Amino acid sequence: MPYAPSDFQQQFEQQLRGEDALLSGHFRLSSGLHSDTYVQCARFLRRPDLAAPALGVLAKLIQEAGLQPDVVVGPAMGGVVVSYELARQLNVPGIFTERDADTRMTLRRGFALRPGEKVIIAEDVVTTGKSTLEVAEVLRQMGVEVLGVACLIDRTGGQHELDFPLFALLPVQAATYQPENCPLCAKGMPAVKPGSRPDVVPTLA
Repeated sequence: MPYAPSDFQQQFEQQLRGEDALLSGHFRLSSGLHSDTYVQCARFLRRPDLAAPALGVLAKLIQEAGLQPDVVVGPAMGGVVVSYELARQLNVPGIFTERDADTRMTLRRGFALRPGEKVIIAEDVVTTGKSTLEVAEVLRQMGVEVLGVACLIDRTGGQHELDFPLFALLPVQAATYQPENCPLCAKGMPAVKPGSRPDVVPTLA
C-alpha cells in the first residue's frame, strides 16, 4: 500500500494530535467495541492551512503511481471535504455519494458519472474497507472504473478486502476489544464515548 514518506508521517501525526483528531485513551466506539485509539479527522480538516498541504501529498502519491482519474468521489460525510480538496489538487471534479431512504449509497444532487470514467474514491479513514467497497460497487454498476481509494488514515492493518490500491498518509494501529474482555476496563480506566461530552479527558500520547 502506498504511504506518505516517513518524515511527512511524523509531521502529519503531530498535526493530528495537535488538533485532537488522533487521541489515545479508553474509548467506547459506536460499534460497541472498546479501543485505545480514537480518530476524528473532521477536527483536522477544519484547518484548510493544514488539510490542503496534506492532501497535496496524497495527490502526489496518486500521480506518482501513474493514475489519472477523471473524477474524485467521496462518501458523505467523512469523504466530502477530502474529495473536494483532493479533486482540486488533481484538477478534476469532486463529488460525493449519500445514503438514500433505504440507507443505500447513491449519487444525488444531480451528480452523475459516465460509463468508462475513471474514479478515485476519497475517504477520511479506512477501517475495514467495507464502506469503501460499498461505494465501489455502486460506481461499478454505473460502468465506472475504480482506480483506487485515497485516505488520510489507514486503520485496516492490512486486513481489508479491497481489490484496488489503497493510498494513505498515515497507517494507524488501533487495538479494539469486546467490553467484557477489555484490559483498559480491567485497569479501572473510565471509558469515553466519542462524540459525547467526556467525563474524563483522553491523554495525548
